[in-house]
Amino acid sequence: MSKPSYTILIAEDDFRTRTALANSLKSVGYQVIAVADGQEAVDSFRAAAEDIDLVVLDVLMPKLDGLQVCQALRAVSDVPIILATVLGSSSDRVTGLEMGANDYIVKPFSTKELIARIRSILRRVPKRASKYTLTSQVSHRSVLEVGRLTLDLNARRAYIGSHHLRLTEIEFRLLSLLASKPGHIFSRGDILQSLWGYDASSASDTKTVDVHISRLRIKLNDTARDPKFIVTIRGRGYMFLIQR
Repeated sequence: MSKPSYTILIAEDDFRTRTALANSLKSVGYQVIAVADGQEAVDSFRAAAEDIDLVVLDVLMPKLDGLQVCQALRAVSDVPIILATVLGSSSDRVTGLEMGANDYIVKPFSTKELIARIRSILRRVPKRASKYTLTSQVSHRSVLEVGRLTLDLNARRAYIGSHHLRLTEIEFRLLSLLASKPGHIFSRGDILQSLWGYDASSASDTKTVDVHISRLRIKLNDTARDPKFIVTIRGRGYMFLIQR
């Protein structure tokens, strides 16, 4: 069986760096879309979202910086993202992860290191397999009602009472997973496996789950201190509260 062909989107404003990265990735079998600024990255992703398997973003780019691009992509997709930057402090890395990045690489780096990181992420993520599918726990049901929360699983729409929640695809899938078993504790590993198809192997993996939980709580008008829907079970994971 032949290996799947992966497409990598690279956004890097320096011509020499962009060209070198593109050539290196092509030399090991990847297809590459290379762009020079953040706006072009967003436009290119929108035009070919179904074909792009991973995105490498330079943080310091014109028009839109890498963090802004990361945030824009996370609003519509759970495509793996690696941020590349000369900013190497721990606070910079945390900011990148909170924006939804899967990994962070500090310049200058070797192309071998980048390729290794790309391969590591792609090994854990099925080839375009579960980006837009519901988790198996709830896929056999068309409507899920838990208290005032209603999830239309076919239309991918969520409501609290009559209020429509504007959720991204990954937020909807996360909410569907948690709400499918009120009172059940889902570990971060459970969530990664159900939504992304891979097990946690680093702190950035579990941080990805925490970031999505945080964003979902905001849209549910929920808080960690006084939860009405999602409660954090310290050291174990997250649980959707049984609704009265």
